[in-house]
Amino acid sequence: MACPLIANADTIRVTRLDSCGRPVCGTDNGFTFDCFATLGMNANVDEGEDVEYKAANGRVCGFKRGCPTFKGYDIELSFFSVSPEFIEIVTGNPVVFGYDGQPIGYDDCTIQCDTGFALELWAEVLGEDLCTADGTGGQWIYFLLPWVTNGALGDLEVGAEAATLTLNGATRTGGGWGVGPYDVMPINAAGTPGPMLTPMGQTCHRRSFLTNVAPPEPICDYVPVTGGLCLSSS
Repeated sequence: MACPLIANADTIRVTRLDSCGRPVCGTDNGFTFDCFATLGMNANVDEGEDVEYKAANGRVCGFKRGCPTFKGYDIELSFFSVSPEFIEIVTGNPVVFGYDGQPIGYDDCTIQCDTGFALELWAEVLGEDLCTADGTGGQWIYFLLPWVTNGALGDLEVGAEAATLTLNGATRTGGGWGVGPYDVMPINAAGTPGPMLTPMGQTCHRRSFLTNVAPPEPICDYVPVTGGLCLSSS
């Protein structure tokens, strides 16, 4: 296997989940975009309690290092595009519609802790033998956070400089993402795109792997969630 280098982030897709962490199938339950600056995935770790046995004379008779507990990732996404559809999926807050029924804004209300979303990120990679002989193809590092909750917008300052919005959230384990409703990796030697071959474990927060299945087009609009497990449940 080659040693690819991550070049830059490319595309993000978010998918609405129900209260059990399962993808919600339907036409208005996904969103794909590329107008973002950074995605921070900050590890939340409890260092644990050290145990020390100290004698009356001050000598340490025994010591056991505390076992750290990994609580998940705190998500911080900095983005530019004020898309009501995206904000509605990740925060659960309502869209404001115009006279023609098109989304024109959103309301900032309470933090919806009983909703959630999945987040996928494609990052371009550099390295040898990533493209075919005719110059087509390419490879990406694919990141999946299958269950993010507590989505909330951070501070917003509008002035002379470009405005950046921040989305905060936290991953959790479990859920029902399974192998997912999308084609994200080759499933045979012919390179046929398909869903993940195996689901994530119930104690896992993130998966990442190398794929030559291109990311979806960043159309900045609702996208349908209809493939994969949605087909088996219909």
